[in-house]
Formats: sequence, structure tokens, C-alpha cells
Amino acid sequence: MTLLRTILRIDGWSTAVFGLAMLAGGPALSGPLGLPTTWSVPLGVAMLGGAAALGLIAGYPRIPARLGGYVVAGNALSCVGQLVLAFAGLIPLTGLGVVFMLVGALVVAVFAAVQFVGLRRSMNAGEHAVGVAGPAT
Repeated sequence: MTLLRTILRIDGWSTAVFGLAMLAGGPALSGPLGLPTTWSVPLGVAMLGGAAALGLIAGYPRIPARLGGYVVAGNALSCVGQLVLAFAGLIPLTGLGVVFMLVGALVVAVFAAVQFVGLRRSMNAGEHAVGVAGPAT
């Protein structure tokens, strides 16, 4: 199994768990984090959609490099978005809420970095898609 496939699966499962936590725990987390339920529910739904997409991409027999690049870009944008939410005052986050956003930004930055490394390894191996077979035709 390739690094990219492995990290896509880990990212997908962790995103699904986090999305479910945001949906189920949104009202309970609202007070301690300052994250309004009107934000946590749509974020949870979006995370479940993202998790499904990651699972589909990781399940390809050969992962198209283009899709791997989209995942890296998506995680990088998610990192930036969480940093903006942490510091821009768009939502009334508590101190714990800011820490929550910063930890989330760090996690997706690590995912993006490892996925980028996996993608580069596959491209350096001369593959157009990551898998057990040779280059995509």
C-alpha cells in the first residue's frame, strides 16, 4: 500500500469521526468553544462529504495524481480557513475554541504535507496514478 493511499484513508476516517462529533456534539460544544451550532452542523455535514470523497479517492485501483493534488490543496485551504476563523473574529470563539481551531489547522496541515510527500513519491516513480500497476494509460 502506498503512502498516499494510506494517508488518504487515515484522513478520511478521521474526518468522518470529526464530522460526526461536530454533528452530534455541536450543541454541547457550543458553550465551551464558542462555536455556534449554526456553524458546527454545516461543518459536520461538509466533513462527512469530504470523508466520503477521501474514501472514494483512496479506493481507486490507481489514484489519479490530479485527485491527489486536489486533496492536498483542499487540506491546505482548510488549514487557512481554520486560521482565519481562529483569529478574524468572525465567530465568538472562546480561548478553548481558538485552541480547537489551531489544533484543527495543524492536523490538516500535517495531512496536506504527508499527502504531498506521497504524491511526489508516486510522481517521481514515473506514475501518473498511484497504485500497484505501472503508469496510467
